[in-house]
Amino acid sequence: MKVVINVCHGGFSLSEAANDMLLDRKGVAYEKRVDPAYSNLIGAEYYSPGHVGEDAHYLSTRSFTDDRSDADLVAIVEELGSAANGDYAELMIVEIPDDVKWHIHEYDGMEYIAENHRTWGGEF
Repeated sequence: MKVVINVCHGGFSLSEAANDMLLDRKGVAYEKRVDPAYSNLIGAEYYSPGHVGEDAHYLSTRSFTDDRSDADLVAIVEELGSAANGDYAELMIVEIPDDVKWHIHEYDGMEYIAENHRTWGGEF
């Protein structure tokens, strides 16, 4: 199984081109807005068609990257290479055995894949 992670401080994010490709592959209709005053901070914003700027119709591209083993996401990162990297991200595809139950562990934006195991005690 292939899984996409971020391997630098900053956090997982896709470039605008990668976001466009992912939404297109998922068949999600969208309009985007790039505000020059904020584009270096937040990049493009995605909305349902005809509703640009309306909070109720904001499309969070994060919801389309929750499954880091998603075949479309993996294919886009393979195809674009470093051009898939969002701001402060360096994406990498890691291969793990198909039968492993896993999760992504993150610290300060850097990620690695860990095999699930049982734990007991308080949360911290």
